[in-house]
Order: sequence, then structure tokens, then C-alpha cells
Amino acid sequence: MLKAIAIDDEPIALEVIKNLSAKIPFIELSVCFTNAYEAAEYLRKEKVDLLFLDIKMPDISGIEFLKSLSHPPMVVFTTAYSEHAVQSFELDALDYLLKPFSQARFLKACHKAYEFHALKMNGKAPSPAPGYIFVKSGYGQIRLDLGDILYVQSTGNYMQFVLTGEKILSRLTMNEVEALLPASAFARIHRSYIVSKAKVNRIERGSVWIKDKELPVGAGYAPEVGKIFS
Repeated sequence: MLKAIAIDDEPIALEVIKNLSAKIPFIELSVCFTNAYEAAEYLRKEKVDLLFLDIKMPDISGIEFLKSLSHPPMVVFTTAYSEHAVQSFELDALDYLLKPFSQARFLKACHKAYEFHALKMNGKAPSPAPGYIFVKSGYGQIRLDLGDILYVQSTGNYMQFVLTGEKILSRLTMNEVEALLPASAFARIHRSYIVSKAKVNRIERGSVWIKDKELPVGAGYAPEVGKIFS
């Protein structure tokens, strides 16, 4: 579990981070600050693993704030401006999220922090990541167990998660789904398909099969698919 805090002068931005963090089991967002100086006092007294930090703030910029910390935690910058990206990485920031960022992009940054923290802790391997994801469907968030996902198909402006007994539509992009699903368990085989590696039961020239469903392998993905299932 990573203990995190967030600093942003906009309460709405902090609310977004709260909502996204609540869906990630290994992130504990303990407190949010609109005042950077109050956050600095908190950091002086409390141990924090991860800091979500806005860059453009009225009294002190996120860059200046980070430079002022003698022992900073891991940092993920959250900002609406792209021009500070190079400088942020020079300060060893883990990631740089451009507002508005998606659930999948936020999760990717959190995974970076999770893995980096595990490596720092005496070189220990990270504990197994949670075996599920949350995806937005309609007006709510639906929990999908990774072991139930057979494949994911792009259908216009939506992604269709095909499970053992049902199909779930979610307004995500293919890149967002790739970020959500662990690469160790899922593989993209076509511009429109991502499959669960464990569910593939047959491979032919230009196709893979999951149960009785034949899925095409794109020409550009064929070499990588061959390596995965060789």
C-alpha cells in the first residue's frame, strides 16, 4: 500500500484525483491540499510515499515546491500545461499527467510508483497486483475480474469487454485499455483486438481462437504474436 497526498489549488482537480485513487487498491490517498505550505508542514511530520503535485499554483509552483523538499517522496506531476515536462523529469518525477487525464492513464502512473517503490524496498519484488480493474459503463463503474476477460474488441467509439458469460461496453480507447490491462496477461493481436493469453486455445496462420471464436491477427502484430505463443 502506498500512502499518497495530492496538492492542487483547484478543489475540482483534487476531487478527480480522490475519485481515481479510490478505485486503486494499492493507493491510500490520505489527504489533499489546496495550500502548498500546509502540505509542506504535513510532509515534515508524516511519512508519505507518493505525491500528486500540480505545477501552476498561485504562491509557489510545483517545480519550486519539489526543489524545496530535502527528502521528497515519489512525485507524479498533474498539470494542464505540457511545457514543463522536460524539467519535471530532470527532477526525477515518475510521471507527468496532462489534465484532463483518464482513469487508465492515472492507473499507469500509479503502477509506475508501485513498481519503483517495491524495487527501492531492499530490491524486493512487488506483491501481486490486484486481479481486477474498474471500467466505466453507462453512469457507473463496473469491476471486471481479469480472469473472466476473454478478449476486448474495439467497436466504434466503444470498447467491448467479452467475458465468460456477458459483454460490457465502455467508452474507452484502445490505448487506454492497453494501459489498464497487465501486459503479462494480455496481448494486442490486431488494431481492434486484445486477447487474454491464457484463454487462447488454438493458433493458425493469421488467426487465434478463444473457445469457438476466431479472431484475426493483424499483419503488423503477427511477429510479436508468434513470439508470445511460440
